Amino acid sequence: MASPSTEIQVGPHAVRVTNPDRVYFSARGETKLDLIDYYLSVAPGIVRAVRERPCMLHRYPDGTDGEKIYQKRLPKGAPEWVETVQVRFPSGRTADELCVTKAADLAWAVQMSTVEFHPWHSRRADTEHPDEWRIDLDPGPGAALAECKEVAVVVHQVLDELGAVGWPKTSGSKGIHIYVRIQPRFGFREVRRAALAFAREVERRAPSLVTTAWWKEERGEDRVFLDYNQNARDRTIAAAYSVRGSPVGRVSAPVTWDELPDVEMDDFTIATMPARFAELGDLHEGIDDAVWDIEPLLEWAERDEANGVGDAPYPPNFPKQEGEPPRVQPSRMNKANWAETSDRSDPGEPK
Repeated sequence: MASPSTEIQVGPHAVRVTNPDRVYFSARGETKLDLIDYYLSVAPGIVRAVRERPCMLHRYPDGTDGEKIYQKRLPKGAPEWVETVQVRFPSGRTADELCVTKAADLAWAVQMSTVEFHPWHSRRADTEHPDEWRIDLDPGPGAALAECKEVAVVVHQVLDELGAVGWPKTSGSKGIHIYVRIQPRFGFREVRRAALAFAREVERRAPSLVTTAWWKEERGEDRVFLDYNQNARDRTIAAAYSVRGSPVGRVSAPVTWDELPDVEMDDFTIATMPARFAELGDLHEGIDDAVWDIEPLLEWAERDEANGVGDAPYPPNFPKQEGEPPRVQPSRMNKANWAETSDRSDPGEPK
């Protein structure tokens, strides 16, 4: 027996939706079709956030209480009007990923059971040169959103001193993301280097709150980790307005700096966000007009290196990088094996 289906019209494109009544969010019972309606209600915002970017999809065929599938390659069966971009991963392999250019692409992706959209920080015209720097505030086990808000104040101060405009949003999970639009002059290595230098400056200003230590055992449970590695190649985080895979359908929600101290993660769901968007519009609407040059941060990186503070570990799936310290947990290191491990990577499990 054929599964139930319906057809929706999104601009000039018809999207066939199978199993439209399948429950995707168990807390309130929102369905697959409700999820499509949500994305169409905030389409100007999320299309702006993911436009022309390679996009990894987090798919939940049985709803968010079921298994999650990480989909890098475009799912089979895409209509001819869905566009792609080829990207290269640290392993050297390539893939054709979804490249959203219009609202119909979102609807089709949800038809393929996508709940979360995780774009790259570069665009299709030049995937090797990021135009977005991402500041990821990730609370440790003993910290929470409240600590992230405190760190965000310091981040905002440093950005103001640099003359850079930061665009905050909730992660929809535990922390806060802050985006800065940058000139696409540099590759992933340089942008990550700049992000690390910035993170270290914030850590110096708030050492009791902030850590840049890659290894969990060094971070301390009550601090917020500034994840500089989110700026490495092929690292993605949920887009602005992306729904997250939780039973309540939380949303990664753009917020203003003024309202950030008072927001809570559950304020923003697929049930509440459409009305907020209808009232306020896209709070990140001006992001593409606030482009900044990361040269000052590269100067900070040179200053740190001159003071003996060099690179930090890359994620475990990356090839060993020039100048990178041994990629092994500190508790597993000693003088006897330092030389042995310095020339090879130990992927470990940093996060």
